[in-house]
Amino acid sequence: MKKISLLVVALVLSILPFTAQAELPWQLDQHTRYMALGDSIAAGYGALPATQGYVYLLYQEGAFDTVPNTLFCNAAVPGATSKDVLDYQVPQVSLFHPNVITLTVGGNDLLAIMAGADPAQVMNNFAINFQQILYKLRSTLPDARIYVSNQYSVPEIAGSDQIVPVFNNIISQIAQAFGVTVVDVYSAFDGRKGLLLIERHDAAPDQVHPTNAGYRAIADAFEAAIQ
Repeated sequence: MKKISLLVVALVLSILPFTAQAELPWQLDQHTRYMALGDSIAAGYGALPATQGYVYLLYQEGAFDTVPNTLFCNAAVPGATSKDVLDYQVPQVSLFHPNVITLTVGGNDLLAIMAGADPAQVMNNFAINFQQILYKLRSTLPDARIYVSNQYSVPEIAGSDQIVPVFNNIISQIAQAFGVTVVDVYSAFDGRKGLLLIERHDAAPDQVHPTNAGYRAIADAFEAAIQ
């Protein structure tokens, strides 16, 4: 009996490598490589769970390719400014070598204006950083598909309705110069309720992140632009 058992084990072990090869014919170099860059919005901050953030929804729903054929990397970090994305996230792109990139950046730059910083200086610095971000992405990955979202307004914050359209115009002009698709998140949020945490009772004044419904709206805007 012992000899028979050993024979069975040996037979199973001899078959396993061929079985694995037949079931998992991974050709990773042929997969779509999707990388997300940006701030807390791209990181899914405020969504419950965070995997209900728009970046994860795009991946899970196969916005760029089927899930089994997609390699996914989210490099976004809450609190990141345009300078942070330029200095720390863009250099990592060459490690992953994506052929699809989504980018949400500028929200923390905008918050500096709301906190009292000089609007002209902040927007000028953002324009320089954003231009460098796209220049380096295009230089490293000339054939990559790049989608960048504009910013939504937060009516509960005084001045937001005036500043955000000006800010979005900067995004649009620079993106157009680099052949980058702008996703119109601003219009997706404009006039709608229930998309921001700040609308909730007793919400802190800095709760400018989307609700799950808000992240759904962002994902829908991206998918419309992708299609």
